[in-house]
Amino acid sequence: MKKEGKDLAIVLVVGEDQTGIVAQVADFLWKENINIEDINQKIMQGVFVMTMLVDMAGARSDVGVVGPKLEKLGEKIGLSIQIQHHKIFEVMHRV
Repeated sequence: MKKEGKDLAIVLVVGEDQTGIVAQVADFLWKENINIEDINQKIMQGVFVMTMLVDMAGARSDVGVVGPKLEKLGEKIGLSIQIQHHKIFEVMHRV
């Protein structure tokens, strides 16, 4: 979804809570020149859940390239990390 020159996407991180999750994901996004617009995190019955609204407008790569890199980071730190364009996320979660 493009909004005011932005190319928004949703990053979802799920897994066992551990130190440094936010830092590692934020560091990855920073290196890819992806801006974090909003972030929400919660521990639900011992499971860490974080959603991020990110702006891909200045990113070095598109979602198709960033997605597998995030999945690889997730595997490295024992988490599930996914990214979807904001528009796809909205359509999939429409009630």
